[in-house]
Amino acid sequence: MFAVVPDPIPARMRVLNRAEVCDVNFLEAVRSWRGLPRPKPAPDAPILPGSTLTAAVFAELFDSQLASRQLDLMARVLRVQNRVFYTIGSSGHEGNALLARACRHTDPAFLHYRSGAFMAERARQVPGLDPLRDAALSFAASADDPASGGRHKVWGSRPLWVLPQTSTIASHLPKALGTALAIESGKRLGQPLPIPADSIVLCSFGDASANHATAQTAFNTAMWSAYQKLPAPILFVCEDNGLGISVKTPEGWIAERFSRQPGLDYYYADGLDLAAGHAQVQAAVEHCRRTRRPTFLHLRTTRLMGHAGTDFEVEWRTLADLCAAEAQDPLLRSAQIALESGWMDAAGIEAAYETLRARCLSAAADAEGRPKLQSLDEVVAPLAPYTPAAVMAEAQRPVPAEAREALYGGADALPERQPPRHLAVQINHGLQELLCKYPQALLFGEDVAQKGGVYTVTKDLLRRFGPRRVFNTLLDETMILGMAQGLANMGLLPIPEIQYLAYLHNAIDQLRGEACSLQFFSNDQFRNPMLVRVAGLGYQKGFGGHFHNDNSITALRDIPGLVVGCPSRGDDAVMMLRTLAALARVDGRVAVFLEPIALYMSKDLHAPGDGQWLFDYPAVGQALVLGEGRVYATDADDLVVFTYGNGVPMALRAVPAIQAQTGWQVRVVDLRWLVPLDAGFIAAQAATARRVLVLDEGRHSGGVGEGVVTALVEAGHGHLPLRRVCGADTYTPLAGAAMFGLPSDNAVIGAALDLAQEP
Repeated sequence: MFAVVPDPIPARMRVLNRAEVCDVNFLEAVRSWRGLPRPKPAPDAPILPGSTLTAAVFAELFDSQLASRQLDLMARVLRVQNRVFYTIGSSGHEGNALLARACRHTDPAFLHYRSGAFMAERARQVPGLDPLRDAALSFAASADDPASGGRHKVWGSRPLWVLPQTSTIASHLPKALGTALAIESGKRLGQPLPIPADSIVLCSFGDASANHATAQTAFNTAMWSAYQKLPAPILFVCEDNGLGISVKTPEGWIAERFSRQPGLDYYYADGLDLAAGHAQVQAAVEHCRRTRRPTFLHLRTTRLMGHAGTDFEVEWRTLADLCAAEAQDPLLRSAQIALESGWMDAAGIEAAYETLRARCLSAAADAEGRPKLQSLDEVVAPLAPYTPAAVMAEAQRPVPAEAREALYGGADALPERQPPRHLAVQINHGLQELLCKYPQALLFGEDVAQKGGVYTVTKDLLRRFGPRRVFNTLLDETMILGMAQGLANMGLLPIPEIQYLAYLHNAIDQLRGEACSLQFFSNDQFRNPMLVRVAGLGYQKGFGGHFHNDNSITALRDIPGLVVGCPSRGDDAVMMLRTLAALARVDGRVAVFLEPIALYMSKDLHAPGDGQWLFDYPAVGQALVLGEGRVYATDADDLVVFTYGNGVPMALRAVPAIQAQTGWQVRVVDLRWLVPLDAGFIAAQAATARRVLVLDEGRHSGGVGEGVVTALVEAGHGHLPLRRVCGADTYTPLAGAAMFGLPSDNAVIGAALDLAQEP
């Protein structure tokens, strides 16, 4: 390596911008080189004796490294002028250009944020792309940014199959692995893939992120898959620079942790030296593609210029440590290779470096003048696309009669020709309908296959549709949702099940931070539609405690772009499933279908044996518009009860007592759609009401009831006499005590009688 001499004035070194130090180091090292070059190699000859890297390929890799470095320097200079808005750079990680060279642009890539050289190099594979211009637009938050439309600085590209990531904590690893598994699932199902069948998935991350629980779930599932000889062609790339912001990774930890993992094939490559690292990276990529096995590439890097522009390393890192890291600068080694090989001279290197500096600054100046997002409407445009007419047309599109008859063994066995049934059976038939309608649909989760689910909701689906479309997963909700995203990335329609609502909270960032954000951060260029079934809410008798009687849906209400539906009866459930599947197929949306466990087997409403909570299977083609509720006693205005789920039969049971004691006519409104709440529908139902009761089985704080009350007030109905009956802010205990924290029939009646006391 070049000898990098520290500035003779240590005090000056401590106040210098470290980006400036790296810049000056590079130029001075190149200018001061006094070695003897070899004869210039031919373009197709090794750049150095014994290397597998040819001179022509080296030249392009070096150019990509220089481009990435100048983007970092541009960002540091212009950020202090408030002209760009992101300074987490790629300096020290420029060796990941080797990965881009070894892979194809059709290999889906989920990238670490230090991937500037990777992007510059991969762009060579698609004519007409300008990675410097694209990056400058992203840095400047321009609406013309081709990755995110100015919503975030992300490495992303539709033509390069780089799915935008904003993750810094490895939350992209599960969906990357899910995508690898989905490549093989699509092939087995005979479904067309958007990429070549022998593609692999590339997923890069830092050494600190490798320790995160979300990363561990992906590694574990990859090894679990390999153990069962299930193809999972993913290349995990740990870009090891030894630091997580300011926390050091113990020396040797990554190698010790990952080099002997069963089912995870380990490779090491020197990302600081293009000539040395080329063969190692190439071997890892070729192995992954050939064997279809999970592969772990440990890529040596360093970190220069701090974690980001706001990280003043001199405050916590010794000068000797800083200088040692800067001496490992991979650009210094690449310049040395260029000079020693005779491929370039010092003047040529400096000219290339400065030319790229000028190009980056010019691109930044041009980007600065490009349009920015100008309104909230522009900001949220890709967040939750919804085309109601197209969705309804798809939802109403019938399954061919002959296919359904073959599924059920004849026309007389079709569910619409059977007696009225309860919720669990209706959901089961609705899922069979979706699997029959959409050959790309897959249903999976814990215990959904042979057992048919813990409540038999998925009974017979395995027998009728086979193990490629209905299958059990390992017990890991994070990976279930990661797999769903991967399947969706490959054009399939995932229908994952989360066994209990309480289990969703372990994995909810896969919805909040990953699945629901993809359309937003990719400007709707990438979509991962899915229909997530979640069993939940309270009122289970003789079973449970907190994890089986969880009434907290607050976290779901806070996820932008998510749709949450909650049926209270079987016919509604089927129609909602049709709508949500259509929403996924047409608009690429992510939805949660919240199934009230306590209503699965409910058959009666007022008295045992009355059968008033059994319903006919809805005719093929019947579906619901998002936000459309069900109204009982539409002309009753004395009291309007807004509720959902278990609250619907509860309110209906309370109506006779309320009417008997007050003489009121009572209207019950089943919201059915909980996220987003349809404020217009709520306001319309309140327009003629004399009194309002909001019945929310969720908790007092943050529940759906708060949203209903807010919608009423904002619509000008705050003057109406109002009561809210809801759950308590508590965890759910076992046995009969579980009911103390939940609304009851008597509580509903009591709240109505309280309203009767008001003038």
